Amino acid sequence: QVQLVESGGGLVQPGGSLRLSCTASGLTLDPYGVGWFRQAPGKEREGVSYIASSTNTYYAESVKGRFTISRDFAKNTVTLQMNSLKPEDTGAYYCAAVYLPRRGSTGGGKMVPGNEYDDWGQGTQVSVSS
Repeated sequence: QVQLVESGGGLVQPGGSLRLSCTASGLTLDPYGVGWFRQAPGKEREGVSYIASSTNTYYAESVKGRFTISRDFAKNTVTLQMNSLKPEDTGAYYCAAVYLPRRGSTGGGKMVPGNEYDDWGQGTQVSVSS
């Protein structure tokens, strides 16, 4: 089991930027795909972005061109750079890890569904408001 901790959330004005980090402990993240999800009050959880490798990533249409996901294997961390933030980006953001050797597929540029992840972080709040 890998323990995940999110950080970097906060309050920002529309058009601003935040950088979320998902740091793992307990095990290396190397064999895991990592997804970022968000949930706004009264709404269902949605997949925002996913990464297996630098050439295997996914972005929801609502964040394409504004968010960038990356991973640092040496630091056991996955980062979500969020630019040009909008009020509709507000929500609790969670990272989650899926063990790819068990899954049998790295995702192929698609979002791995939430029910397939093995471990979840506690979340970090992002609020975009003027």
